[in-house]
Amino acid sequence: MATLASRMAPKDRPTIALAERSERGSREARRLRRSGGVPGVLYGGGNGDSVAFTADARELRHLLVTGVALFDVKVGSGKEIPVIVKDQQLHPVREELMHIDLLEVRLDEKIQTTLAVEITGVEEAPGVKEGGVLDQVSRELNIEALPTDIPENVVVDVSHMEIAATMHLSEIDAPEGVTFLDDPEETIIASVVAPTEVEEPEVEEETELIGEDGEPIEPEEGEREAGEGEGAEGEGGESAPEGEGEE
Repeated sequence: MATLASRMAPKDRPTIALAERSERGSREARRLRRSGGVPGVLYGGGNGDSVAFTADARELRHLLVTGVALFDVKVGSGKEIPVIVKDQQLHPVREELMHIDLLEVRLDEKIQTTLAVEITGVEEAPGVKEGGVLDQVSRELNIEALPTDIPENVVVDVSHMEIAATMHLSEIDAPEGVTFLDDPEETIIASVVAPTEVEEPEVEEETELIGEDGEPIEPEEGEREAGEGEGAEGEGGESAPEGEGEE
């Protein structure tokens, strides 16, 4: 059965500083990106208001690449707030972080979020060794858990999968405190697809007569001429029967 990655303890949560911003709009966002910042919005405050902020692009990128699900932010001189990533927008070509939305959470209340699925053991899978191709169907899973119980990702071991095998969510163990929200029988994690056989086109070969010595027999010149002359008489060229046309 597959297992989930270890969770980060609350005391180990990293913290990132944010600068509150008053101006919004695409022009301001472009200016912030040119100066090395990433615009974002923090949702879920106690009064229901959202806060627009700017984060240092390099610091934020280093934080997100670790895969941490829960971390703290400090807006200006305010107190540290536990948050999760609500949404992020990447550049379609450069894959640079263009905008990020954060959601403030309470550590004693369960939340619903998504987790990335990481596949391991692909090269060891018997089905792959036999020429099959592993297809990762689900790349994210929906879960419900306390913020402190959210793992960094879901690690799925596929090293046992045979050719034409399919792994469903029901085959994965959820960690303590985490509930999968997707249908366990309908949700496919991965499958091993059998290789497709490509039929080679048949080549028509001209039939040859082979002699006793194994060499092809060439037709005699007279036979070729006779063959070519067959049908010369017939349509419009038959000889008239004897006696017809004679006076």
